[in-house]
Amino acid sequence: MKINGGVRFVENGITQSIRAMHVDSELISISNENVAGFDKVGYQRKDAIVSSLTEFLGVHGLSTTRDDKIGRIALSENPLDIALAAKGYFQTESDEGIKLTRDGRFKLDREGNLLTLDDSRVLSNTGLPIKLHIVPHDLNQIKINERGLLSVFNPQTNKLEGVAYLGVVDANGALVMEPKVKQGYNEFSNVALQEEFINMMPIIKNFDANRQLFMIQNQNLQKVISQLGSAT
Repeated sequence: MKINGGVRFVENGITQSIRAMHVDSELISISNENVAGFDKVGYQRKDAIVSSLTEFLGVHGLSTTRDDKIGRIALSENPLDIALAAKGYFQTESDEGIKLTRDGRFKLDREGNLLTLDDSRVLSNTGLPIKLHIVPHDLNQIKINERGLLSVFNPQTNKLEGVAYLGVVDANGALVMEPKVKQGYNEFSNVALQEEFINMMPIIKNFDANRQLFMIQNQNLQKVISQLGSAT
């Protein structure tokens, strides 16, 4: 006995053109999001992944991944602005759970809790929220070394006293042993505008080509319908 199998896919051109334009629109949207994130602290550009079945699945065949290359690091005047010169993420905790971010713009509340700009708690390498036992009037009395050890100056002992290590982890949640923490710096996005615009050009051209095909096919279909109507 011989069994033959296969997949037969038949579809009209108008549907294919619409699906292709939908995919191109989504790809352009991803590039636009990267361009909009160019000046955002901690933003990592998105890379579009086009599967081999996208031609048939449309946008359902698209997915994205994050580019984890280090972004542009710039000097800041705030001692609680922290950048990572290595791959990794700060751990933060809010009512929605634990999140990872490369946005190291932190602040202190009156109780000495280290918080993000949206009031999420910054976690240590032990997974606990970081809380300073001394709340200094001058933020320059807070020091953070390359390994992420946060210390605060105690005026009674005239010494720096360690508080906790920043919890820096990789995308899988494993601790990064050498995070290369830079105090007083911000890391902006890793987006290269020129590259984004260059990558967008063939997508825009492909969208225009599919739009022209759609218009031609639509006009031909209208002619056929009108001729069939006149024939009756």
